[in-house]
Amino acid sequence: MDEVLDEALVKDHKPAWKGGDQPYEASYGKLMMWFFLITDTLTFSAFLAAYGFSRFKYPDIWPNPEDVFSHFPFLHGEHPLLFVALMTFILIMSSVTMVLAVNYGHKMQKKKVILWLSLTIVGGAIFLGSQAWEWGHFIHGDKGGINTKTEHVVHIAEGEKLSSVYALMGADGHDGMHHHFTVDQVITSLEANPQYNIRTANRMYLTNEDAIAYLRENASEVLLGANLKNNEYGHPLFADYFFFITGFHGFHVFSGVILLIIILINVIKGTYERRGHYEMVEKVGLYWHFVDLVWVFVFTFFYLV
Repeated sequence: MDEVLDEALVKDHKPAWKGGDQPYEASYGKLMMWFFLITDTLTFSAFLAAYGFSRFKYPDIWPNPEDVFSHFPFLHGEHPLLFVALMTFILIMSSVTMVLAVNYGHKMQKKKVILWLSLTIVGGAIFLGSQAWEWGHFIHGDKGGINTKTEHVVHIAEGEKLSSVYALMGADGHDGMHHHFTVDQVITSLEANPQYNIRTANRMYLTNEDAIAYLRENASEVLLGANLKNNEYGHPLFADYFFFITGFHGFHVFSGVILLIIILINVIKGTYERRGHYEMVEKVGLYWHFVDLVWVFVFTFFYLV
């Protein structure tokens, strides 16, 4: 009986894997790129989860993104999130040009690969330049805020419309880095301009008289701009997350642009023509699409929520 079972097992036994197989016809390089993207996804997910925890821990005093990102180059007035939306559009379009580069790589059309790769690099560079401008504007500030003993930031308002410390003081907000105002100066200006008041951290508007009394009792310093310690727009954690999350994503975009430039040089030199395939373009394309997809989540969670 035992001999019969052993013979049956031998017949059903399949040869062991000898290596060299490509699951789903994916090369080693593609699989490793996917593994890297999965781990990077977990990293970004952790960052956004931490942001979400802080966002909903302080719902009443968390800055409203529409009040923070209301600027647009060369345009005056309020344009909430318009510039960030433009940045998002540019990055998404760069993903489209990357798809076309990969497509023409499969067709071995070198000139068109060069064209669409170049446009992808331009799109990435424009996004990085836009992000640098946004960072500069965020750091220098445009409204100013007043820190209080409760560690909540209040803002100047005109009636029931958010205004700025610069407007109250009669100064040029675009040159804010050269201004240093004290709490006493702000109170004196409020007394001289009864049309101005303050909006508290929980978005309640006080009258001019109540605003002056509130500042005399609670104000500690005037904040101009944002950094890792102070934030004129509201809770300091908002600035911390802004610099860390958008900076980490910006580093990915910068790395992607450098990789694309290297790949473009190789395409021009005919490296992939000699290899007989443009798989390297496809692998970098996977990374670029990932970077674009992550920005969609950053844009949604950070700017819209």
